[in-house]
Amino acid sequence: MRTISDAGLRREARALREQVIALARRRSLRDPVAASCGELELTPPQIHALLWIGHDGPLTMGELARRVAVTEKTVTGIVDRLERDGHLRRERDTADRRVVRARFTPRGEQLFRRIDADIEDKFAAILGALDPADRKALARIVDRLVVRLGAPEEGGGR
Repeated sequence: MRTISDAGLRREARALREQVIALARRRSLRDPVAASCGELELTPPQIHALLWIGHDGPLTMGELARRVAVTEKTVTGIVDRLERDGHLRRERDTADRRVVRARFTPRGEQLFRRIDADIEDKFAAILGALDPADRKALARIVDRLVVRLGAPEEGGGR
């Protein structure tokens, strides 16, 4: 891991970290995914799995594990529960039967749309705290970070 030696940059990083922590302490601004967990009786990793599949299409178990930041053994349990509840199904790759992908069922697709809309509503509420110029500046900065931090990994393909 590269160490940043610029003292000014490190001070700015600490200040930003403290600002993010202060925002995180406000319940209304916490992870919009976590807010859905209790109501839907799903764990955060289950919701994250649904979101990744919803945004990127069917994913292999290994790719889903990387996206959710869990081991392949753990993602197997996550997919087991989502499959048991009728949200996902496993399918084998026709070219390589060893490859297994998690894919939505119609019920899972419907649940994804509900979660995604809820998250969008929460982001809209958060952005509503900013004036239009600040929202535009924030979007520009995040776009710049996406470009400068590199291209995203290939998705599962929809």
